[in-house]
Amino acid sequence: MKKKAIDLKKGDKIIVAGRKFKIEEIEVSDIGKQGTKKVRLVAISDLGEKIVLIRPEEYTFETEK
Repeated sequence: MKKKAIDLKKGDKIIVAGRKFKIEEIEVSDIGKQGTKKVRLVAISDLGEKIVLIRPEEYTFETEK
């Protein structure tokens, strides 16, 4: 299942580079000079690895069902 970055919620599980991450924090910025909002995601893997992703609001992520 795919979801746009703007539609993700805290606790959702996403798949990045073939690994599963649980979203811990989400921040949405105002419209910038590129004409789109940016979404900042902080996610933690099952092994405890923490990643920060910054993507446009329309970017699609593969999510776990």
